[in-house]
Amino acid sequence: MKSKTQYPDKLPPQTQKRQPGKETRMDPQPVYDTRQPGLGRLKGKVAIVTGGDSGIGRAVAVSFAKEGADVVIVYLDEHEDAEQTAAVIKQYEKEALMISTDIAIEENCRQVIAQTIKKFKRLDILVNNAAVQFEQENLEDITAGQLDKTFRINIFAQFYLTRFALPHMKEGSCIINTASVTAFKGNPVLIDYSATKGAIIGFTRSLSQSLVKKGIRVNAVAPGPVWTPLIPSSFDAEKVASFGQDIPMGRPAQPAEISPCYVFLASEESSFITGQTLHPNGGSVLNT
Repeated sequence: MKSKTQYPDKLPPQTQKRQPGKETRMDPQPVYDTRQPGLGRLKGKVAIVTGGDSGIGRAVAVSFAKEGADVVIVYLDEHEDAEQTAAVIKQYEKEALMISTDIAIEENCRQVIAQTIKKFKRLDILVNNAAVQFEQENLEDITAGQLDKTFRINIFAQFYLTRFALPHMKEGSCIINTASVTAFKGNPVLIDYSATKGAIIGFTRSLSQSLVKKGIRVNAVAPGPVWTPLIPSSFDAEKVASFGQDIPMGRPAQPAEISPCYVFLASEESSFITGQTLHPNGGSVLNT
């Protein structure tokens, strides 16, 4: 397992022109697997991970496979990234189902669940992780189109997927939503993105109360800066080069440092936790 001293503190300047970005084009490549053996904590489970082709989603998908789960990778059109993730899952002797679709569209979300049930006949874990963000210096620069797209992908899709998934989820199932440190700290150039992440926290807390009597747990993870394709596809080269240096630990996390939160929340080790948010953020104190 890599120590913190082996993770880069600084990143080379780089950009990508299109979101959500491609992991294959990043330098250095994000660390998504520590190669530590799994403990069988998710043996026999089936999980859906949106944005599972790269970044945090890839690390979660691979970690789940190591723990014994079959994984459905939902992604937009980053086929090379998705194929690499699926290949690693298969190396851990678990099945991977790749679904390329736009989850901003409600019907596509219904199809994701339908294809999962057709393939695996069950659904135990739903990880609502996919997101986009578009930097704007001023509120006046956020167009109606950008606002609509950000909300549809970041929070509407979580509603859609969860609504279609719930009829297939039984006692002991769980839902994990990816929020962000921006939900608690805000970000002056990611106003609409931060608003969606705040909505995810409210969604998580309310849904957990709605489902607690059914034995379905709902929690969130609110990462700080993480080296994922979303970063070079969101910011200019100068900002990428200094990304994550303003937090107490002085560097961005690698996806492999975030995925253990999802494994914990998906496993029986967190059986008495629901409606909560984990904060792997490099030392930012939020007082939430």
